[in-house]
Amino acid sequence: MIRVVTDSACDLSEEIVAAHDIEIVPLTIRLGEDTFLDRIELSTPSFWRRMRSTESLPETSAPSAGQFLEAYERLASQDADGIVVVSLSSRLSATHQAARVASEQMVSIPVRVIDSMNATTALGFQVLEAARAAAGGADLEQVAGAALDAVPKTNAFAVLDTLEFLRRGGRIGAAAAFFGTALRIKPMIELAGGAVIPAGRVRTRSKALAAVASRLANIGPSLEEVAIIHADAHEEAERLATRLESSCPISIAEIGPVIGAHTGPGTIGAAYRVR
Repeated sequence: MIRVVTDSACDLSEEIVAAHDIEIVPLTIRLGEDTFLDRIELSTPSFWRRMRSTESLPETSAPSAGQFLEAYERLASQDADGIVVVSLSSRLSATHQAARVASEQMVSIPVRVIDSMNATTALGFQVLEAARAAAGGADLEQVAGAALDAVPKTNAFAVLDTLEFLRRGGRIGAAAAFFGTALRIKPMIELAGGAVIPAGRVRTRSKALAAVASRLANIGPSLEEVAIIHADAHEEAERLATRLESSCPISIAEIGPVIGAHTGPGTIGAAYRVR
């Protein structure tokens, strides 16, 4: 059987990961003086509690090639015939490169590494397409093909609650952050070509929710699957999911530490897959 591997930026729930037999290689999160393996030593709820109570800017780092190789060897020992890795965008992290380096060191079974060109649940959707193909008995190239086919069909966008995390990360200056906060400006971002780009801005929380709903409505009937993604904003995510009119499945997914370290709490948006 072919096994599917991804990293902890996929923001898939533990239940989904277990149900589809997906192997997760964790990124590392640094909060102040403390360092954690994502999803292993730091849960998403614990991360958000820490984020709201500290002035320290969280940092993330990619898994090492050794961590990926260890995962590959463990799956080979469990009688995997081959492995397909779907990674966080290579333009956002060194995770993809680490997975590739490890694949070149793996000799007992073949490993294919796919660049998702995406993040959060949009990456997760690609992983699930590969996992479903593997569960259906597909061979290595077919499973890799399922992931590759999903790359141009998935994307994500979100409205950040504050400019402060962009300022603290050096993306904008202190003056811009101050006036942005005073004017309640909330930037919308999206992924394009594997990188994060600006996609507009709104001034209030209610307009942020309306902007997410409007953008999904504009994509319209081509939607195959939608996940409302949020950073510690459960109630608003549920309200947004309820107000959406769609013929496709709509789920709710929480943004985890890897992506949340760069967006901050209160972020809300959507990941989607089109036909």
